[in-house]
Amino acid sequence: MDQTNTWIWMSLVALGFFHGLNPAMGWLFAVALGLQERRTGAVVQALGPIAAGHAAAIAVAAFITTLLGRTLPTGMLLVLTGIVLLLFSGWRLLVRFRHPRTRFRASLWDLASWSFLMATSHGASLMVAPLLVAMTSAEHLHSNHMHHMHHALALGDSLPVAVLAVVVHTAGMFIAMAVAALVVYWTAGLEILRLAWINTDLIWIAVLVMTGVIALALGLWDMR
Repeated sequence: MDQTNTWIWMSLVALGFFHGLNPAMGWLFAVALGLQERRTGAVVQALGPIAAGHAAAIAVAAFITTLLGRTLPTGMLLVLTGIVLLLFSGWRLLVRFRHPRTRFRASLWDLASWSFLMATSHGASLMVAPLLVAMTSAEHLHSNHMHHMHHALALGDSLPVAVLAVVVHTAGMFIAMAVAALVVYWTAGLEILRLAWINTDLIWIAVLVMTGVIALALGLWDMR
């Protein structure tokens, strides 16, 4: 594995950690359920569906990126991703205090669907998209070097890489989310429910903007 691929995979894991630490991605909900039922098992039980919903949102972005990567040049796809991220960041800035309401008495399906909607509405999947573009490009170059194939990867070759990317990212997210939820449940308790969302949205939006700027700059550089 070359340095570019190593950087991409490490970034996917790091972004997974970042998503997992954000209370808006679900660990706060797991803590609330644990406090409601007064048992650690309720916290742990909630984490699986929340991670599954997050993974589904990332998988949608991975599939769309893989399809677009077959027809659009890498630079153009990065520019498009950067523009979408910046526009989405502006929208998130306008609605950052409007979180959707939900019920604490939630089924496993409710948790998974809620997590999917939160990951989508907060732009978690968009945040991962530039890394997926870079990964597709790296796999393309590697395939051409090793096998002298046609200029774009076949969809059957790209999808396994995209699926692995989703799994790796979700694993990082799950680990961070589980640690945050259990530590808070065992130590902070109800106090975290009053303070958890203060300023976290602004940090999230700042990362969205930074990711969009980087993707746009890399795309323009590639297209020069």
